[in-house]
Amino acid sequence: MDGQILVISGPSGSGKSTLLTRLFQEERDLYFSISSTTRSPRDGEIDGVHYHFVSEDEFKNGIDNDEFLEWAKVHKNFYGTNLKPVLQALNDGKIVIFDIDVQGFNLAKQKFSNYITSLFLTTKSQSELKTRLQNRKSETEASIQNRLMNAVGEMQHIKEYDYFLINDDLQSCYDNLRSIIHVMRLKSSQIKLRETIDEWIDN
Repeated sequence: MDGQILVISGPSGSGKSTLLTRLFQEERDLYFSISSTTRSPRDGEIDGVHYHFVSEDEFKNGIDNDEFLEWAKVHKNFYGTNLKPVLQALNDGKIVIFDIDVQGFNLAKQKFSNYITSLFLTTKSQSELKTRLQNRKSETEASIQNRLMNAVGEMQHIKEYDYFLINDDLQSCYDNLRSIIHVMRLKSSQIKLRETIDEWIDN
């Protein structure tokens, strides 16, 4: 497989979706891994675009059949990444981007450690994260408190990631994210060694 994987983790509300939407508009050879989930769609979310929305029974059958690259139970709902399209994208030489939590990241490392570059993204403070969550009409006070509690736990894993970004300035954060993509393309581990040497000698 000639592709790579970029795992992006961080609290809900840290701006991952906003940054990735722009990244896919401006960068080539990227594939976004669409997660499957048992939670209900939020307003404006489209099945097959934002998530694959499935029943809990369907998801559990997928676990039993080893169909997921990674999966986790978060906020009483299941989330997971289907393995087949990921392998196809890697074989096509693309950078596959995962938006997954810390638990999912650790599961993914067990299967694809040699292909993964990782990034943890968060806000400048817990109070800023709370404000962003409160601005979401779909969030209840109980769900906000649950997300904040989980965010505190996720922050304990920052040092397990290759990169750490604070999204306090959207343009600056985006520039840094794009730089990570560019650096990934320069990794020597991704060079086709025999072809590179032969071309260098012939020219």
